[in-house]
Amino acid sequence: MSFFDALKGELIDIIEWTDDSRDTIVWRFPRYDNEIKMGAKLVVRESQIAVFVNEGRIADVFAPGTYTLETKNIPILSTLKGWKHGFSSPFKAEVYFVNVRQFTDFKWGTKNPVMLRDPEFGAVRVRAFGGFSARVVDPPLFLTELVGTDPQFRTEEVENYLRQMVVSRLGNALATAAKDIPVLDLASHQDDLGRDLAGRLSRDMASVGLEIPNFNIENISLPPEVEKALDKRTQMGIIGDMDRYGRFQAANAMEKAAGTEGGGMGEAMGMGMGLGMAQQMAQQNQVPGAAPQQPAPAQQQPPAAAAPPPLPPQEQWHVGVNGQQQGPLDRGALARLAAEGTLTRQSLVWRNGMPQWAPAGEVPELTELFAHTPPPMPPA
Repeated sequence: MSFFDALKGELIDIIEWTDDSRDTIVWRFPRYDNEIKMGAKLVVRESQIAVFVNEGRIADVFAPGTYTLETKNIPILSTLKGWKHGFSSPFKAEVYFVNVRQFTDFKWGTKNPVMLRDPEFGAVRVRAFGGFSARVVDPPLFLTELVGTDPQFRTEEVENYLRQMVVSRLGNALATAAKDIPVLDLASHQDDLGRDLAGRLSRDMASVGLEIPNFNIENISLPPEVEKALDKRTQMGIIGDMDRYGRFQAANAMEKAAGTEGGGMGEAMGMGMGLGMAQQMAQQNQVPGAAPQQPAPAQQQPPAAAAPPPLPPQEQWHVGVNGQQQGPLDRGALARLAAEGTLTRQSLVWRNGMPQWAPAGEVPELTELFAHTPPPMPPA
């Protein structure tokens, strides 16, 4: 034996893990031939658990702290080795460090829409997305069920499994909540749904040694066609009296017809059809319990051009410019901003009745503002 070999044999091993990553859950301490000297130092830091495995069997588990490995503080391993008395020779064992902190970078989303039965809209499809955190609560069970002999187990290896568990439980949770909560009110109960799902998932994950401490629902959305129908319904609610609105539209048609050569007959016919449709819609939207509105006799109706009704209220918009909210703004102000280049297709806009902010180019009411503005250049 050389001098350096003799010196190496006198050194005391230090077994520790200084985690320099943010996604490693389990790390196996590298040892040549898995030999550990009796009297070696074991350092287990906060948020770590050390697990000794001998010949495929889990032996001893160490909580955070510093230990000197001796037969008296590794009782299970000593029993497996048959050490009835003190023993100082090297021994073979695998040491796994398990990170028991919360891993918060997990994302989830519904690949396919979830079908719900809503008392107001009937069958509705909804989508949702959000995030959640996971934590190991039973390191030996986690090693046995998911890790196996993997020397480095990362979050990406368990992410798909967790996401499938989340999506499979989400449909049942939303369907149960929709029995008592209308779809339009689900957004105000997202926190309660998140806590309920965290509890359900934690109970399911207990069989593999995992826990879901936090579950967040960032958004629950309806299909685009349903959102457009809700926008139309909101517009009708803002207009209010459909009969008066129809008269106003008819007056505008007559005014245009008077100033258009050869177009008077077509405009007059359009005016008559618009007035009839407005009266029919007004009758269909009568408030329950109120007396139905009866059209005034022809001889009692004042001339439409003599006393026009008041103008309907203009829509008020809010615009996000350079991270700042501007508004309320009417259509004229929006047109000026679009002409200046301040308002683009990518600018976020919102008005009463919209569920959330949306790019101006995707709002049907504002597309005409960009009729003469070219779209952004495609990437090279």
